[in-house]
Amino acid sequence: MKFRRPRSLNGLILVGFGFVALPLLLAVIWALVSLDRVAEQSERLVFTGVSAAENNRRLEEQLGTLERVARQYQVLRNPDSLQIMLEDLGSLQDQLTEMAPLVAEANATELANSIGRGARTIVAVLSQPDIEDEQIAVAIERFAPMRQRVDRLTNILSAYVDTELSALQETARDAQRISAWQVAALVPGTLVLVLIFIFLVARPISQIDTAIHQLGESGFSRPIDIKGPTDLERLGRQLEWLRLRLLELAQEKNKFLRHMSHELKTPLANIREGTELLLDGSVGDLEGPQREVTDILRMNGLKLQQLIENLLSFSAWQTKSEILTLSDFPLRAQVISIAKAQRLALKAANIQLKLEIDDIIVNADQDKIRTVLDNLLSNAIKFTPRGGLITIRARREPTSFMLEFGDTGPGIPEEESPRIFEAFFQGRREQGGQVGGTGIGLSVVLECIQAHDGTVELIDSDEFPGAHFRIHIPQKREIEQQKLAANG
Repeated sequence: MKFRRPRSLNGLILVGFGFVALPLLLAVIWALVSLDRVAEQSERLVFTGVSAAENNRRLEEQLGTLERVARQYQVLRNPDSLQIMLEDLGSLQDQLTEMAPLVAEANATELANSIGRGARTIVAVLSQPDIEDEQIAVAIERFAPMRQRVDRLTNILSAYVDTELSALQETARDAQRISAWQVAALVPGTLVLVLIFIFLVARPISQIDTAIHQLGESGFSRPIDIKGPTDLERLGRQLEWLRLRLLELAQEKNKFLRHMSHELKTPLANIREGTELLLDGSVGDLEGPQREVTDILRMNGLKLQQLIENLLSFSAWQTKSEILTLSDFPLRAQVISIAKAQRLALKAANIQLKLEIDDIIVNADQDKIRTVLDNLLSNAIKFTPRGGLITIRARREPTSFMLEFGDTGPGIPEEESPRIFEAFFQGRREQGGQVGGTGIGLSVVLECIQAHDGTVELIDSDEFPGAHFRIHIPQKREIEQQKLAANG
């Protein structure tokens, strides 16, 4: 009769269980009994060993303390030392009493009692009134043979623990030999079960795990096709439906972002053009207050434009439609350009900008680096209080160039720091400025830096009380202009 392989996961589990159920049950019962016996002996031995070591250590420490106080009394003849010796003697006696059961098992009761008697004798001699120096010296000399007795007691207890350990090892070896024979008898059935699960269960489960990981990483382009037991195939079809649904939602979201951003850019361009005409005096000269209001309109128009460009950049990165356009350009000039564009916001908040930029040429996508600089500076301005300080640093490193942004704002709460680079995440702290953020500025920064195979991280340092960002962007080749500057 031909054996029909079960199609469901439950059927496979039942068949595999049937192969090993009965012999495994017997083996488990025997193993439980043996394990319980070995565990009980092991627990008792561990307790005995730890107790012996700890008690020996305490006994040695207490005897050493008693001897030290006795020698102090020999020099100082201080009545307080006698009281301390009596207290130490009591502690020594208590320790010997605590060790009594273990000492009895090791047949060392008489040796332990002799240690107690010796200590009492020494203290009794030292407690005599008007004792002579020679008598004190003789009494203190008795500590040496007492230390030897303590060492002998330690050796006896260690030998007892070793004997018990040998007996436990022999018991464990007997159980191991019997278990080895049982395992050898169960190997064929176990191998059959393992092979069944590897070929019929493990592979579809691995496929499901990969598919779930793919969905978690927003990877909706690869179809999900699970082959295996019927219930796992059904789960695979549900995951495929979920993938298609998530793909549809992602496409709709990106489509909405693109359309909305483009729709906003047209009226915003007209607003900016009209503002520039007012500032240029094309429609007449402006008075001081009028120019100030127009400057505010222009500044907020630039902010709105940056927010819209961030939305477009985010949408483009989500669809992976943007590529890098690498070029060589001076980083310092780029930073200064961004700082000039933000001068009105800096002036309005009375924020000082400190630039520590090395005069270096970098190879990167200039537009992306400008977006990174603009977003980080705008972010710092939002959260830096009036009269604060923002620091921008840049320097060349052996295989990369480094950018740092630090401010004197309130900083980023520890519980929010893992999520600051997530799209649309906005912290609880109040932002400055008249135009609120969308929560994608730092997300766009991360995408731009990762496109360069670089890293951006939030640094926890004492140098800046607020946020401190550090960026590293690799440089795969030397810049020719930089070489010429170095040679000159």
